[in-house]
Amino acid sequence: MIILAFPDYMSQAQRLADRLDAPLAEVSLHHFPDSESFVSLPPSLPRHVIFCRSLNQPNTKLIELLLCAATARELGAKRLTLVAPYLCYMRQDFANHPGVAVSQRIIGKMLANLFDDVLTVDPHLHRILSLDQAVPVKNAISLSAADEIGRFLKQKLEHALLLGPDGESEQWVANIANKIGFDYCIAHKERGGDKQIAMTLPDIKFLNKTIVIIDDIASTGRTLGKAARLLKAAGAGDIHAVVTHALFCGDAEAHILHSGVQTLWSTDSINHPASCIKLDALLADAIKAVI
Repeated sequence: MIILAFPDYMSQAQRLADRLDAPLAEVSLHHFPDSESFVSLPPSLPRHVIFCRSLNQPNTKLIELLLCAATARELGAKRLTLVAPYLCYMRQDFANHPGVAVSQRIIGKMLANLFDDVLTVDPHLHRILSLDQAVPVKNAISLSAADEIGRFLKQKLEHALLLGPDGESEQWVANIANKIGFDYCIAHKERGGDKQIAMTLPDIKFLNKTIVIIDDIASTGRTLGKAARLLKAAGAGDIHAVVTHALFCGDAEAHILHSGVQTLWSTDSINHPASCIKLDALLADAIKAVI
């Protein structure tokens, strides 16, 4: 097999290739003045090709994956695997009024038509039970970064109170807390729009406690920012934040830090200075289990 990676994800792909003892090649990309993509793969490919790319800022990337997958098939590849630590278009999972495109199902079917296996980390699956309901392939693998995050926090902090900003976060916050022996609690959140957040903290004492806010995705940063401001008002001590996927759109990072978060950490699913929690071991083990 060979791992084909894109320029924006080469360092992570190299670590994955090293763990799998597999050759790595870079997909050659060029963008024309009108933003069309020119894609070039190695002219000779083995039967099994693994494409490695996170799908943040996804629209151009999806077109490039379409071009890559079709070209790899033409070159004789029989099995195509997509390793996309961040999987896009999973939020809109139902039609909340007539005419709404259910992008989770649509993009999931598109990926299933291109690839034989799809591996991702902590996708936004809140109304379905498993990834294969969104991406209908035999090996639709949803991994959790909880163990990696837990090990990282245990190395950084002697003890802390973990805070999940909403009910959706409880599943992985509780998992992390139970594995490393930290306490945890869950806030209540209501979203009024992309940047409009209402939140209440649970009725416990936060005075002088070290807090780690944990969430799966930070996009606008308003959820983390709101939690941090409430914690400061409640007298919390050091406030840190960990996210699996650091999208950090616009002023998100500045907003989070200005709100009182002392340290911001994330996995390397997306390239960012905060991306210090590596996922290559998790991904390599999952790939070994299905090849």
